[in-house]
Amino acid sequence: MQNLASMTLTGEQLAAADAALTALETTLGGFVSLSPEQRRSVPRMGGKSEQFCRQTLSLLGQNPQVVNPNLGLPEAQSDLATYDALRPLMQRLGRLYSRGSDTQMALGSDVMATALHGYKLLKVSGGGQSLEPLRASLATRFTKRSRSTEPKAA
Repeated sequence: MQNLASMTLTGEQLAAADAALTALETTLGGFVSLSPEQRRSVPRMGGKSEQFCRQTLSLLGQNPQVVNPNLGLPEAQSDLATYDALRPLMQRLGRLYSRGSDTQMALGSDVMATALHGYKLLKVSGGGQSLEPLRASLATRFTKRSRSTEPKAA
């Protein structure tokens, strides 16, 4: 029998997790949500361009005589510092999210494996115990559906 994950969450644990998430949402209230269009169109500072950005801001900071005040250098320097401070937090959140997602998948897989095994048992031994109508209703999960309901054009 499959058992990838086994855990129970108490009401107290769920309430504590909810309170912790609320505290994070409050503490990190400055987080923004970009629209899909913004995500596609904004220039990104990836791994390769990060060094370029750091060097450019450093050179601009060392040569203030060439910097137009409208450039927004102090804001960019502050953004970079916050970017650096946020990195370890986002890594931890990413790992926690990944583990939570894997745990949920494992729990669902355990349930599915047990249900499939139980369904096979019902098919084999459930007929004589007046379970056939219930087993037949479960069988709808396995009915094949056509991929296209529209007639194909000639």
